[in-house]
Amino acid sequence: MSNKNFFMKKLVMLMFCISVLGFISSAQDMMELINKVKVKLDQVNDYVAKGTLKTDVTFIKAPVGKITVYFKKPDKFKLKKDGGISILPKGGVSVSLNSIIASSNYVALSAGESIIDGVKTKIVKLLPTDENSDIILSTLYIDEADLLIRKAVTTTKENGTYEINMSYSKYTNYALPDKIIFSFNTKDYKLPKGVTLEFEENEKTSDVNKLKNKKGKVEIIYSSYTINQGVDDSVFK
Repeated sequence: MSNKNFFMKKLVMLMFCISVLGFISSAQDMMELINKVKVKLDQVNDYVAKGTLKTDVTFIKAPVGKITVYFKKPDKFKLKKDGGISILPKGGVSVSLNSIIASSNYVALSAGESIIDGVKTKIVKLLPTDENSDIILSTLYIDEADLLIRKAVTTTKENGTYEINMSYSKYTNYALPDKIIFSFNTKDYKLPKGVTLEFEENEKTSDVNKLKNKKGKVEIIYSSYTINQGVDDSVFK
């Protein structure tokens, strides 16, 4: 083997090792950031939140309604809507950020930076290591300064892709959002039991299908949280 070929092989091996070390370092940095976010979220053992829910889905007529949301560690969650059924994407994230990063069965990778609502965020991609997981990929936009998830995009096997944007104000110290906006593709929307489509009589099937292939949106605005005062398990039955 010539000295030149030997040198080239050594150079390729060195570059490969540097690349692997860089990948490992990046993954470790992102896991460290995720763990810091977890610590902040873990301050909240339970809460009861009051607010309003607004549904913006072309083929569903649902008025703005008052809601009460219950949460208890590690993953108990319930939303009650006054005077009707709560319209949320089936299989979507349960409005609890804990559910996004509760498991440690994933690899966290850096994917650059982005500005969300004027705030600089780190983009972190979570790749599940469990082949049976319904989640294919989650992309988090993390405000590193305040350790808040400003945006999350989750792709699942069964229920399509959901995007969640979160705004914070009064409850920033607990990492609890004042406002949450869910966005999803209506073609993947699974209607809750008892909810019917409401189209005009003169609409054609092709028009209906076009409407169902639009973006849907659910907006929740919280007016108050009662934090760490205890929530009975019977609430979630």
